[in-house]
Amino acid sequence: MNTTAPFPYAGFLDALERSGGATLVGAKASASLAPLLKAYKATLQAAFDTTLAADELRRYQKYAKPGKPSAHIVQLRQRQAAARQATSIARQSLIQAATVFVREADIEVPARMPLDAFIVGWIEGHVPRDAA
Repeated sequence: MNTTAPFPYAGFLDALERSGGATLVGAKASASLAPLLKAYKATLQAAFDTTLAADELRRYQKYAKPGKPSAHIVQLRQRQAAARQATSIARQSLIQAATVFVREADIEVPARMPLDAFIVGWIEGHVPRDAA
């Protein structure tokens, strides 16, 4: 079973870190693109981990006897809570990195649109995906 989420921009991120700059945006914002992609990768991984923990808990709770939960169920619930907390932290870091990137790249975010949703759309539209 694979425990890491696939990141469709891993090749671009590696090339960006090796070259130290990007031609995708202005030179001023190129320094903040790598941290933005790393934060997006962490967000995807945290969401993957949360889903994985929830699926595992659901599988074991299905056959649990009523009453006091077993130690295994309690551990799975703790793992799910930790994964949810990691998702919240990763989302906050994505918003912080997106704020810096948007400011430096001079990108205008539409009104009444969450910054994280906008930046994910921007990444999907402007950053080249890996060939695989």
